[in-house]
Amino acid sequence: MAKINRNYLKLPGSYLFSTIGKKVREYSASHPEAKIIRLGIGDVTQPLAPAVITALHSAVEEMGNAETFRGYAPDLGYDFLRNAIAENDYRSRGCEISPDEIFVSDGAKCDCGNIQEIFGTDNTIAVCDPVYPVYVDSNVMAGRTGEYDSDTGRFRNVIYLPCTAENGFAPELPEEVPDLIYLCFPNNPTGAVITKDKLQCWVDYANEHGSVILYDAAYEAYISEKEVPHSIYECEGAETCAIEFRSFSKTAGFTGLRLGFTVIPRELTVEGVSLHSLWARRHGTKYNGAPYIVQKAGEAVYSEEGQRQVRSQIAYYMENARIIAEGLKEAGYEASGGINAPYIWLRTPGSMTSWEFFDHLLENAHVVGTPGSGFGPHGEHFFRLTAFGSRENTVEAMERIAAM
Repeated sequence: MAKINRNYLKLPGSYLFSTIGKKVREYSASHPEAKIIRLGIGDVTQPLAPAVITALHSAVEEMGNAETFRGYAPDLGYDFLRNAIAENDYRSRGCEISPDEIFVSDGAKCDCGNIQEIFGTDNTIAVCDPVYPVYVDSNVMAGRTGEYDSDTGRFRNVIYLPCTAENGFAPELPEEVPDLIYLCFPNNPTGAVITKDKLQCWVDYANEHGSVILYDAAYEAYISEKEVPHSIYECEGAETCAIEFRSFSKTAGFTGLRLGFTVIPRELTVEGVSLHSLWARRHGTKYNGAPYIVQKAGEAVYSEEGQRQVRSQIAYYMENARIIAEGLKEAGYEASGGINAPYIWLRTPGSMTSWEFFDHLLENAHVVGTPGSGFGPHGEHFFRLTAFGSRENTVEAMERIAAM
């Protein structure tokens, strides 16, 4: 008789954004006159850069010609894209990352969820609290986290690293040493960042204890402050303890195209085994490569024209972030973020829970955000708003919240 993976039954309820979507659909059905503004899920709204569109058209034409047609992509990505990534994202910042240490994929979310497959189920994990739900959920599915404790909102075998207003939403080094450490900076959901000196402490800690850092840098393009590193490989010794995830989704608006990459240095080993080799084996077995036309679009992002256009889009979203952050503070809310990341993290008023504030905001302002408790227990009494909406909707949303 067939059996299910019972680890899935340990997951509490639905995925966070599925729950939000269901609540919004139900409210829209009962209030069809309401114009709902969505500042919840971090999905972009601006069209693709012209340089990217030109590259897509050109690649499509190639696919219609027998001489230039492409079938399966190379397992690890086309050289033209890996070379562009290595040169522009790493070597230009003094990071000695080579093209053959870059694995092209269809997005950082998939890679962050799948990377745990190359580690044993007896590894302990540490996550920031609050944090992007995929890190914990994918480890739950693998049976690595133990049972869920509904009283605390935590899994028993996970080391939670509190990120609070008191520590600037940046975690402290844990006393109990984890095997795998998930870090995300600029942070989703809080928008917090970490300085190079503090990140170096994490690298030194991981190397000292034989831990592996899984570093999600999906929002690095939004960093504006000089002391904030764009890559963990800016830290000395990171090549022997860290894996980095990047995405084109928010950097260049590829949420609808799907493109990302993971960096695993050849120096990184666990128990004498190369993690680069293990991920290459897993990648080649379970993935047939990002489409040629999408990888050509990714290459165009690194052109001079593409860089200028993409930076303009990022500036657009960060102006939205400024409008939200300032509007919230003027309305009396305690808010942070929005400087090096497109997310604003606000404290809910009074003793209101994050889901109560979600309902309050939806009913009274017709604005959708994300309850902080969905990111972890320390997210309770906090709420996330995204700057990825249109300028018109962003301004109107703040006017509604101020009036409320």
